[in-house]
Amino acid sequence: MPDTKTFFGHPRGLATLFFTEMWERFSYYGMRALLILFMTAAIEEGGMGMDEKTGGAVYGLYTMFVYLLALPGGWLADKYFGLRKSVFYGGCLITMGHFCLAFPFSQTFFVGLLLIVMGTGLLKPNISSLVGELYSSSDQARRDAGFSIFYVGINIGATIAPIITSYLGEKINWHYGFAAAGIGMLAGVIQYKITENNLGSAGVEPIKLSDPLKQAARERNIKRALMILGFLLVVLVTLLLTQVISINPVSMAKGSAYIIIAIVVLYFGNLIFFEKLEKDERSKVKVIGIFFLASAMFYAGYEQQGSSLTLFADRYTNRFLNAFDFEFPSGWFQTVPAGAVLIFAPMFAWLWVWLAKRNVSPSTPLKLSFGLIFMGLGYAVMMGASLIYLNSGKGVSPNWLIITYLLHTFGEICLYPIGLSSVTKLSPKRIVGQMMGIWFMSLAFGNLIAGLFAGEFDGGAISANPKLLIDLFWVVVKVMMIAGIIVILLNKPLKKLMGDIH
Repeated sequence: MPDTKTFFGHPRGLATLFFTEMWERFSYYGMRALLILFMTAAIEEGGMGMDEKTGGAVYGLYTMFVYLLALPGGWLADKYFGLRKSVFYGGCLITMGHFCLAFPFSQTFFVGLLLIVMGTGLLKPNISSLVGELYSSSDQARRDAGFSIFYVGINIGATIAPIITSYLGEKINWHYGFAAAGIGMLAGVIQYKITENNLGSAGVEPIKLSDPLKQAARERNIKRALMILGFLLVVLVTLLLTQVISINPVSMAKGSAYIIIAIVVLYFGNLIFFEKLEKDERSKVKVIGIFFLASAMFYAGYEQQGSSLTLFADRYTNRFLNAFDFEFPSGWFQTVPAGAVLIFAPMFAWLWVWLAKRNVSPSTPLKLSFGLIFMGLGYAVMMGASLIYLNSGKGVSPNWLIITYLLHTFGEICLYPIGLSSVTKLSPKRIVGQMMGIWFMSLAFGNLIAGLFAGEFDGGAISANPKLLIDLFWVVVKVMMIAGIIVILLNKPLKKLMGDIH
């Protein structure tokens, strides 16, 4: 008799992927809540003793590569490993990376970051693809609902993680927090293997060529490339462990920013001027280019959550709960954005549908502009918090950061899913995969800029001139508000370029 059990009316394999992703996000956000604090904490406090510029640059490079390596990770799954093995290998690498961070050595710290980045590149894009594989092409309604359930798992993990890892890391020992993140990912890997049969045949095999000889040649070439890459990684890890080489994170981060800008400019330039696109296709590619800029600017602000705003929470926020005689960890603020998504994303989804039924739904450009404006408003709130700190010299109320994070979450709900959807609809069908890769580069670039910007939160400079806090946040307010207004002004021209896709 066939097994008829389901997961909330969906294939049982969705439960396998739900909990795998939940634990992966637990490990990622749990570690991220500690990262900048650990790097900038004094050595005598168990930290790495980095200055803000170096710590911010490392943070930016790490979060940048998390997104960039999703591109080769997806390619390897399609061509060689298959989705299912890629998720498992990625989870194993992430687990090893977090456990490397659990050791109190600078060498293992950088090796751990490298392993987490590689593992996330394999797991993150392919687990989402596996969700889609669970449904037939005619089951679109259940597929969309399945992704919504999967999205809930992401935010549950991101909400719970900082509560546990931040308490262990900030209150007991930094490395206990990193170890907790590793244990979370290990739990995800174990349950993935135990319940893997629930996935059926989804993602077992990579996409194969019809010609067996060409397929065999492809596999040989990829195997050779992986062996060479593996050898180079072993050499790099050995050099890091033995401290034979040293890297200047600030210079590397700045150089990476210029490289990403050059790649994106060359790619869009080639598409617009040299690719044989139809006039309508070329117009839509131009729109995607503008949306790329909006997304990159938005995430340069949004990803301050794990860098400059975490430093503000740690240094300039009153976190003492008198009723409990307890100062809560700075990382606990990181539960607010993910928790807010769980609460408010369904409300926004309902709002868009409600407005559409009345023919007053905002266009895609307007929704993107709302995202930027919400981001600017969030940093305007931080200017108010900084002004109070400037006048009193005392830690400000936690409510300032909570309001800021709520506004940022509203902005992300407006911008991220809408932008993602518009790229899939606007891209010429033959290059949808490429355009999605470019879209994720906007997130990578935003993360990198967020890290570099956090480097300006120099504790010594701010102590000497507290007004610097207000000035730094004012920079972000200006950029976001001006960008949002520009997108609003471009609404009609962009809608014209987009054709019937609004």
